[in-house]
Amino acid sequence: MAERHRERTGTPPLTFRVLGPLQVQGAGERPLRVPPGRQEVILAALLLESNRVVSTNHLVDLIWEDNPPETARTQVQICVSRLRKLLADASGEASITTRPPGYVLHTDTGNVDAALFTGLVQQARGLRERGEPDEAVRLLRHAVALWQGDCLSGLDSGPLANKARQFNEERLAAVELRIRLELELGRHDRLVGELQRFTSEHPLREKLHGLLIQALYWSGRQAEALEAFRTARTYLAEELGLEPSRELRDLESAILAGELPPPTGAVPRRAAAERPREETVRHGAEGTPAPEPAPPAETPSSDDVPHQLPADIADFVADPDRITALEHALTGGQGRSVGVAAVTGKPGTGKSALAVHVAHALADTGFPDGQLYCDLRGTTGTPAPPVEVLGRFLRAFGIPGQLIPESLDERAEMYRTRLASRRVLVVLDDAAAESQVLPLLPGSRGCAVLVTSRARLTALPGAHRVELDVLDEDRALELLARIVGRERVANEAVAAEALVRTVGRLPLALRIVAARLAARPHWPLASMVQRLANERHRLDELAHGEMTMRASLSLTYEGLAPGDRGLLRLLSMAQAPTLPSWLAGALLDDRRPFPSDLMEPLVDVQMLDVAGVEPAGGFRYRFHEIIRVYAREQLAAQHPAGERQAAFARMAGGWMHLAQQAHRKVYGGDFTVLHGDAPRWEPPSTHTDEVLADPLAWLDAEQTALCGMVAHAADEGLHDLSWDLATSLVTLFEVRGHYDLWEQTHLSALSAVRKAGNLRGTAAIRASLGSLYMSRNQFDTARQSLTSALDVFQALDEPMGEALCRRDLALIARTSGDDPGALELYGRSLADFDRAGDVVGRAIVLTQSAHIRMRRGEIDAAQKQLDEALDIYEGIGYTGGRARTLRRVGQLLLEQGRSDLAVLTFTEVLELCRESGDVIGEGHLLHDLGRAFSVMGRPDRAGDFYDRAVAARERIMDFSGGALARLDLARLGTERPGRAREVLTPAVEVFRERRMVRELAEAERLLGVG
Repeated sequence: MAERHRERTGTPPLTFRVLGPLQVQGAGERPLRVPPGRQEVILAALLLESNRVVSTNHLVDLIWEDNPPETARTQVQICVSRLRKLLADASGEASITTRPPGYVLHTDTGNVDAALFTGLVQQARGLRERGEPDEAVRLLRHAVALWQGDCLSGLDSGPLANKARQFNEERLAAVELRIRLELELGRHDRLVGELQRFTSEHPLREKLHGLLIQALYWSGRQAEALEAFRTARTYLAEELGLEPSRELRDLESAILAGELPPPTGAVPRRAAAERPREETVRHGAEGTPAPEPAPPAETPSSDDVPHQLPADIADFVADPDRITALEHALTGGQGRSVGVAAVTGKPGTGKSALAVHVAHALADTGFPDGQLYCDLRGTTGTPAPPVEVLGRFLRAFGIPGQLIPESLDERAEMYRTRLASRRVLVVLDDAAAESQVLPLLPGSRGCAVLVTSRARLTALPGAHRVELDVLDEDRALELLARIVGRERVANEAVAAEALVRTVGRLPLALRIVAARLAARPHWPLASMVQRLANERHRLDELAHGEMTMRASLSLTYEGLAPGDRGLLRLLSMAQAPTLPSWLAGALLDDRRPFPSDLMEPLVDVQMLDVAGVEPAGGFRYRFHEIIRVYAREQLAAQHPAGERQAAFARMAGGWMHLAQQAHRKVYGGDFTVLHGDAPRWEPPSTHTDEVLADPLAWLDAEQTALCGMVAHAADEGLHDLSWDLATSLVTLFEVRGHYDLWEQTHLSALSAVRKAGNLRGTAAIRASLGSLYMSRNQFDTARQSLTSALDVFQALDEPMGEALCRRDLALIARTSGDDPGALELYGRSLADFDRAGDVVGRAIVLTQSAHIRMRRGEIDAAQKQLDEALDIYEGIGYTGGRARTLRRVGQLLLEQGRSDLAVLTFTEVLELCRESGDVIGEGHLLHDLGRAFSVMGRPDRAGDFYDRAVAARERIMDFSGGALARLDLARLGTERPGRAREVLTPAVEVFRERRMVRELAEAERLLGVG
């Protein structure tokens, strides 16, 4: 086809390379650029299955794995359309067609290096079977020469990476086959150097070690052959804790006995095994008969049963219902299909312990023909290849190493045949992915497979899944009692509960501290709680003998991709209880539209948990505390201080950006607030729009994280951001009455700005604190704070700061009865707001000063100011401001004797306050309604609203407002003497404490005091 294309078009066809980085070569060997990302993934998937249908669902899974968007199939269609155009424009004879249930990439097999490689290897195997080893070697060399690196190196797709690893495995298998053939052709000397390089690059491949040993021995280098065996044994023992395979040990024994036969002509393995013994006499190097090889070990009878399970744990604790469900999943399916169960969970949750416990419980009754066990090393970075595991299992059933086939498919067939008539339980511990497990599934319906993994293994067909989490408190205490003794736990019950909480009820961590306590009976449990209290040394304490929490976590950590490890480390800087997905983008400075994609690899291996879903649909995540401690430890070791500070500044800038946008949405713009110059980091705009659809709800939900960030930024020296974020959060504090949080955040920020000599930030914080003190009726303290801030703002010529201070000083003057002084300050504040271009600030001043106009009988002037304020609020859409102005309108109506309209207005505003969650406004409106009904001569309704106002104000600890409502309730004169004293006594205490002289005198008069 390639030649026909060249003849027809005069240009060479497109060639595709996946055995290395993905490449497409066009005419004149010019590379064709494929846009990175989804188009690369789809093209790679189609090339790996060239001329075969690849389903759309499979392509969706490759790109999004477990969390595809609703538009996933449409996005795949768009990518395929673009690839079609790319191929058509390149004038190459390759095309993509739609064929249900997906797509096919049509091209000549010789144009795709993966297909060409597979075809050459198959031809070489056929030539070997036909006794043509020289030609087989030539084809295998050609096949391996096609590789330019690891398959699809640099492509970001987890499932596709599994397929790529399978191709990498086939490459090594082809290398091993070619070397074996060359050994059989007597080319020992020329292979030694190559084999030494391969064993160095792939030290866990025992077949390569075996080939090197044979090449050295038959090159006359017996001592070096034995040294090569010892090197392999040492490496396997140190890295895996395993002895060499039976095949390697047989080679060593044969060399020591001088009985290692040289390889001869390539013959099919099965034919050699079945040939009569006299026909397989080998010849030495000089043509003389060599000693016959030692006979293979006797194959065990079918009654021989492998029992490979590790020991059960005597003090095992688990949910009995979970154990029952696992046992049923493994045995209840017999007669229909292979029972498969997967136990998943984060490090240290006891997955292996549960699997071994269940396996032992079922061993004798459920699976009498044997129990196979293998640690698949999924978290080590070098997972056990299925071909290696199958070899181990076949040897366990007595198959001699010489009779075990080379290829994965042939071994899997032999494995399934061996288990076909047996009832065997296969326990596969610490699986990396489904691709590692699937070849190990038996075909017999009497068998079952129990898998553990830190990945969720959602693609295992028909598997019953159990996801382990931490123990509940009762089971955690039970585990502690079983190890250290029930009496000891009972005598220190409080310390035992604290110890369980400190390790987050994580089974491995609890088992470690319990073992340490059991070894030291003179230690009180409280002493271990004290040892674990220091986060910096907590992981050091979580170690006993070979059990270490750090080692358990490091297995998963080291198995992560470098970028995922980096993100895990940086996320540990976040101190919020749960983490929004945009944090990942900020920490990595990655502005992709779906930042949760960065988090999901950590969820897959359960280093992060999904904590919930945001109202806008995004996911939230959280650390287990011990994993966070480990990540912080790695952060300090791996990231220079400057890198950490830059990432933290982006994270803090992200919170600042969102808080500023929330304020804008509430107020209709950057009104009545000062901002600093600290840089912002903007999450994706679609995410911002979604989460801030209800800005007050977002501020409520993120309150803990936002307040924590104020203090954290102050501690990290980001003083400008700390004060800016603190004052921006007053949007929430004021509406919800969070006075304590208001004070805490501002004092943290104040300490930072003072230390940095930040005058503007200091003034902004002091001005905001003045508003807080005023809300608490601490007028003297408020006046001092506002006056000191005003002096700085005047020196800096900061009109917004001056406007805010004079507005609040006017309110203090108004409250103390100094109406002329208040109006003068309001006038100057109005001019400042106009100079700053702040229309909301102007509207607030108009509304507040209108109240004075009402008291002075200037009804028309008050009405005019309120109308202007309402126009401003309605123009920018600030509901909170509109509600406060309408309240003044209601009061104005009451002054005009229009009580019915006043009640309707107050009721409307009350509903607005309740809808927005304005608890302070709700208390004011209930009080206003009480006054309205009192004026209307309806003391029963008035008393009801006053009661509700007292409850509302005191519920948020606004005791001054509650006292005023109590005073109005007593003024009604409808209460019994005992009830009146009960109502007024708390009010008297508040008036006396807050120095509210006029109100105190009125309350004492009503009580008959003096």
